[in-house]
Amino acid sequence: MLAEIRDCVAAHARPDLRTPIPGLLVSKVETSAHDHSLTEPLLVVMAQGGKQLMLGEQTFEYRAGQCLIVSADLPVTGHFIGASRQTPALGVGLELRAAAIAPLLLEAPARRWSRTGEPTIATGDADADLLDAVARMLRLLDRPSDIPVLAPLIEREILWRLLTGPHGGMIRQIGLADSGLSHVSRVIRWIRDNYAEPLRIADLASLAGMSQSAFHRHFRDVTTMSPLQFQKRIRLQEARSLLIARPGDVAGVGHLVGYDSPSQFNREYRRLFGAPPGQDATRLRTGEVRVALP
Repeated sequence: MLAEIRDCVAAHARPDLRTPIPGLLVSKVETSAHDHSLTEPLLVVMAQGGKQLMLGEQTFEYRAGQCLIVSADLPVTGHFIGASRQTPALGVGLELRAAAIAPLLLEAPARRWSRTGEPTIATGDADADLLDAVARMLRLLDRPSDIPVLAPLIEREILWRLLTGPHGGMIRQIGLADSGLSHVSRVIRWIRDNYAEPLRIADLASLAGMSQSAFHRHFRDVTTMSPLQFQKRIRLQEARSLLIARPGDVAGVGHLVGYDSPSQFNREYRRLFGAPPGQDATRLRTGEVRVALP
């Protein structure tokens, strides 16, 4: 089953990861260079190779036959292990949509769910049933006329396997409208959409429907960062995207993402990405850095 997934990913991978199936992503990476991304709730199954992923001080590793589950929008850093042109890292991802998960919660077997304390990133072995469903989803890429009817059914099966598996609590938190994760996720989305704006913790706590102390605690539990640290990471990653189109306007890009001081922008950008903005923009434009699954 894993060999079939590997072959399908290799055949259909594109630079932007997207496929004709909504929410299905495939990735082929031939370098072990570090990458920085803002991930979303996502299942990733590694078909070949492996990856080490970092969120703050936490490190996660998963290899062929294993999966990664992310339950929130998080800025992560990672690198593929031993990836090369001869043996590229191959993976398949599926976006974990709250709207698709919520109806399944009513049908899930009764068990004691934790309303708080679930991790936002986890790794583990992908069992045979999950791999079988992922393989069937990938087969649809060669049968596009079947996608509208069969893809939603297979997505539902994959979500059910996750919900009834060892990380079901994480999946449940995504689908619950009143979970602590959903409240913090509202704030995360606001920061993503308004990253250049000043932050007022009182306003963010109000948006989450929490006291300021509870909000600080829940936000750090989800992201491993303070709101200001999270905003800085979002600003720098947005700046990196803008620099692809505007490599000669470093100061302008810094101002657009909320930096009044060009020197502070250059310093913090280099600390995160390992090179000054102009130099890093050149690497991005020449393809030395590419989009990849987390």
